[in-house]
Amino acid sequence: MTLPIFTTTEDPGPDFAGLMRRLKVPTLPLMAASTAAAPTEFRHGTTVVALRYADGVVMAGDRRATEGHSIAHRSMEKVFPADRYSAVAIAGAAGPAIEMVRLFQTQLEHYEKVEGAVLSLVGKANQLGQMVREHLPMAMQGLAVVPLFAGYDLARQTGRIFTYDVTGGHYEESEYNATGSGGRDARTTIKLGYRDGMARDAAVELAVQALYEAADEDSATGGPDLIRGIYPLVATVSAEGFAAVPDDEVSDRFAALIERRRMEGRQP
Repeated sequence: MTLPIFTTTEDPGPDFAGLMRRLKVPTLPLMAASTAAAPTEFRHGTTVVALRYADGVVMAGDRRATEGHSIAHRSMEKVFPADRYSAVAIAGAAGPAIEMVRLFQTQLEHYEKVEGAVLSLVGKANQLGQMVREHLPMAMQGLAVVPLFAGYDLARQTGRIFTYDVTGGHYEESEYNATGSGGRDARTTIKLGYRDGMARDAAVELAVQALYEAADEDSATGGPDLIRGIYPLVATVSAEGFAAVPDDEVSDRFAALIERRRMEGRQP
């Protein structure tokens, strides 16, 4: 494939998806409108959460993917770095959701290379909203993708969280949010324990507890798998950038949480 050359009126600029359309290269085939019925069973990602703390945001997601009433995958990744200062978590149809994240990551990298500057956090949220909106035809057939976006705003020097609906609408959350099948239970847990200006460790602990309680109520949400050593993914985004919380720390927090439940006379 030769290097494409555009005139000044045809140049797509920093829009990577626009560049692919001009080159007639398919990006997300599942986003195209289709008259075929959606499959009755497909891999589905479940619960993800995000909350602000003093230095940024914490984002976490369980690892289970379901296919109908069956467990399709026990160690699916649902929390990804969008770029150095932002993260995206996915819930909904797993296949198109992962492809959407990959395209989103490429779009942000392409923009930075073309413009020589990082897109603002609100600009990133807008870009993701546009991708969700383009996916609407498949969402109407049952293959909905509902991401959760968060990052550190370098201009405001604070963490910010954005939620989405299937039409591509995005809304900023002031403190926390959760989405997916166990989102309601996770939000309730965070609501009871959230405090403004929380330290990093307290915020990570609350995210872990939220996923634990969601898994206790929602069959599609995976809790800690002590036998296989599979635990939810947790990450922070601060002025230092995106950082995954080490697996050892996450496992220790779940072990301590289960032990507290036992000491309180509650079933783990």
